Amino acid sequence: MPSSNRKGQGLDKQPQQVTIKDLLEAGAHFGHQTHRWNPKMKRFIFEARNGLYIIDLAKTLQQIRQAVEVVKDVVSKHKSILFVGTKKQAKAVLRELAEMCGEFYVCERWLGGMLTNMSTIRQSIKKLERIEKRIAIEDKEKKLTKKEIALLTKDQIKLDKNLSGIRSMRRTPGLVIVVDPNKEHIAVAEANKLGIPVMGLVDTNCDPDPIQYVIACNDDALKSVKLILQALAQAIVEKKNEMTVSYSKGDVEEEEVFAKTRSGDSDDDKEGF
Repeated sequence: MPSSNRKGQGLDKQPQQVTIKDLLEAGAHFGHQTHRWNPKMKRFIFEARNGLYIIDLAKTLQQIRQAVEVVKDVVSKHKSILFVGTKKQAKAVLRELAEMCGEFYVCERWLGGMLTNMSTIRQSIKKLERIEKRIAIEDKEKKLTKKEIALLTKDQIKLDKNLSGIRSMRRTPGLVIVVDPNKEHIAVAEANKLGIPVMGLVDTNCDPDPIQYVIACNDDALKSVKLILQALAQAIVEKKNEMTVSYSKGDVEEEEVFAKTRSGDSDDDKEGF
């Protein structure tokens, strides 16, 4: 599972502190224009106002709370989580929060087969590693021409841009979290095909059916996306910290039992002489 030296830094709110007021201030309630809606989102809509659909934030808050429990459960089972958000409003904050909570992410371009054809993706990652190694050697040996170095660097930048968030992902994740299922429909389809649960920030123009855990919200506003992803990232960090403390206590207890056992063996040995 990925890790980060910055894990937990910059996460402003605990999950249980997210309120309807926070959601309102973030503009999470603003859906799309009424003529651009998906009727399947009707149950998540509060009303139509000035040509826009207004999302029912009471339901959104319940969905966030459920989502928090879901990500904690995934972490408790030692499974990884993949964040996917390539739209310009989401990519920077998604990458930042995924790195902070130590999980995988795709924020530039979803390459077909990232889930369903991981062997091919691994080959691309190995190619990136070979290029990086060659560039590192070239820094010392100075054998390549400027043109060759430029081509290598170009390939390195392109591959790293698309693959940096999943370089250490060896197995399919236990959960995929997407910002805007319409935009990330290929990622959603691949996850559905493999039976991987999908959690999504879903606006009023989206089809919620392929999403197992819907969070109805404005998926175009940065503040809205950040608030919700931050709640999920914080929940992941909290669960990991809780598990780390639990493991530490378990290690201490095992050492104490082992020490007592060794001590008992020593006494028995003395009595036998």
